[in-house]
Amino acid sequence: PESDLKVTGVDFLKSQNSRLHHTDAYNTKNLVVRRGQAFQMQLSFSRELKAADKLALRFGIGEKPMKPRGSLLSLNPRREPDFSGWQISIIKSSGKECLLSVTSSPSAPVGIYTLNVKTGSNIYKPENGAVYLLFNPWCKDDVVFLDDEAQRKEYVLNDTGYIYVGSAYSIYNRPWNFGQFEEFVLDACMYLLDKSNLRLSSRRDAVLVSRVMSALVNANDDNGVLLGNWSGNYDRGTSPLDWMGSVSILQQYYKTKKPVCYGQCWVFAGVLTTVMRCLGIPSRCVSNFNSAHDTDENLRVDIYLNEYGEKLNRMSLDSVWNFHVWNDVWMKRTDLPSGFDGWQAIDSTPQEQSQGMFQCGPCPLKAVRDGDVYLPYDSKFVYAEVNADKVYWVVKKVNGKDKYIKINTETQGIGVNISTKAVGRDTREDITAEYKFPEGSEEERKSMQKASSFIRPSGMGIRARFAATMSVGDMDSKPAVLHETVSKSGLQLEITNTEVLYPGNPLELAITVKTSTPGSWTINLAGSCQLQSYTGKVEASLGYIKETVKLEGKSETKVPLKIAADSYMKTLASVEDEVLIHITAIAEVQGTDDKLTKETTMRFEYPPITVQMPETAKLNRDFACSFIFKNKLNVPLDNCKLLVEGLGIFKMATFDQGDVKPGRIIKSEVICTPTRVGEKKIVAKLTSAQVKAISVEKAITVME
Repeated sequence: PESDLKVTGVDFLKSQNSRLHHTDAYNTKNLVVRRGQAFQMQLSFSRELKAADKLALRFGIGEKPMKPRGSLLSLNPRREPDFSGWQISIIKSSGKECLLSVTSSPSAPVGIYTLNVKTGSNIYKPENGAVYLLFNPWCKDDVVFLDDEAQRKEYVLNDTGYIYVGSAYSIYNRPWNFGQFEEFVLDACMYLLDKSNLRLSSRRDAVLVSRVMSALVNANDDNGVLLGNWSGNYDRGTSPLDWMGSVSILQQYYKTKKPVCYGQCWVFAGVLTTVMRCLGIPSRCVSNFNSAHDTDENLRVDIYLNEYGEKLNRMSLDSVWNFHVWNDVWMKRTDLPSGFDGWQAIDSTPQEQSQGMFQCGPCPLKAVRDGDVYLPYDSKFVYAEVNADKVYWVVKKVNGKDKYIKINTETQGIGVNISTKAVGRDTREDITAEYKFPEGSEEERKSMQKASSFIRPSGMGIRARFAATMSVGDMDSKPAVLHETVSKSGLQLEITNTEVLYPGNPLELAITVKTSTPGSWTINLAGSCQLQSYTGKVEASLGYIKETVKLEGKSETKVPLKIAADSYMKTLASVEDEVLIHITAIAEVQGTDDKLTKETTMRFEYPPITVQMPETAKLNRDFACSFIFKNKLNVPLDNCKLLVEGLGIFKMATFDQGDVKPGRIIKSEVICTPTRVGEKKIVAKLTSAQVKAISVEKAITVME
């Protein structure tokens, strides 16, 4: 009889397979492939393979792989295909070698499979025998199939990008290194999948995988990746503003298995993008400007001002964030009626519990746009973030009691300039139209009506929680009117800055008051300037004006509001967040019901960092890269740090620069050794006590 057939080696043909599967960038020894697509393996035997020989490739996933559970697949190239949807065939067999092709099911559970080969009663376990199986946006039978190569390059394979921050009318980009291919990042994602306790059958499902990752990226219920902190004090960890990307966060988490300190919304969104792209689910960061955080899901946010127009922190349960960042992921929704495939919103910033956990989504963008807010998951919450109304109240003391006077309702200020990075270009793309119909259009009205029928009505005005402590006589409130009322005087307000806003300079601001109808109008104007963090929390009140303005017919006047530098520099240095300049104006026309509030947020301008380096470099050959910064402000920058990172070029590094006096120039140099070819980006960031957000990036092309 023939001698026993034994396997003597398995070659996973890693370079050929990973090129075809778009996984060649992953920094790992193991084979990484995508589901629903063939990969090849070369087997070597102790003798020639005969027709009578028994041969089976066994792929197991999870703790104890078992056939009845579907967690152990035994693939026999000579038997009929089994019901698992996996396929195997012999491509060619010559001498002691055999080339096999294996195709996993396009709906196979995603994760780490361990391979062993059974011949007769012998079992061979290859080294590095763990095969990583990912979602496949290139496979038309996969639910995450994306039929556009440029979009796949951006949303799956691009490991750098931007996150848009700032305020609605002064948006800027923050470079972010997603780094989904870096060392240990894939392992961290696989660790999270195991930690999620998803049943094996649920790991096939992009909807459930993206939902559970939205929970695991925050640390709130499950010891997940990142601990959120909005307190302004980050001594016990890394300030959210100091991160330049997801890599060091996920690497630290994988090493310690403990939550990393600290995150705010763009950090959560950056890390969740990395996790999604790493697992093969197309993903993008989405920034919503003037984002409503509405604790009652009643589609309105109440903003309370004092008579100078200063926002009162203590009163507001809900708030409007200057921006909030979440994610869109691309998939078919086989769990919903047809028509809701495509982009879905998910959000890992811990804000509200959903089914008992801090998780949010996936919620179809189409459900948000059409007002179908009964559809899972969390569509009411996402709808409110982009569609709530702002209601302004002035709180005045009358006979020692607070009296609430409703000034106006603004229906168009929330959810504007929704932004993401454009496909294949370093520019901002406005995707507001994917979330909502044009303001004032017939479709918008219908969508609003539909949504409102599923969301609790907002009642009379002031929140129920105040009603208990106040008699109705204290409320000057009529039922909310949704459209802007046409006023007698045609009153309008505009807020501008008349000089560039450099830290250390006075803030030169102006409020323009306009009327447009015939008549003599006397207008009481109040205007205030406050510093606030991006979540709308007031950090300091800097000053206000109260004036009476007289206007005739169609005319306007500009009222200056000037804030001296020393009234805000202390706050700037004591708060560890980037602060924005928030201006609010209230105008009331005497003898009429015309009342109006207008608010706007601006950001400081900063001197730039310049990067000096060659335009091209050779693989594994050193080159020098210098970072130069001149403090052009007229205030010293205390405790300056320069942070730099270049994926595939060098690991994140920090240079402490001490205090940088006005006019001083600092220069740091990094010696770089590129380890991967293609266009690579180097990102630098400067932080100090006074200034938190100067960043720059520069591209270099690495050639063989």
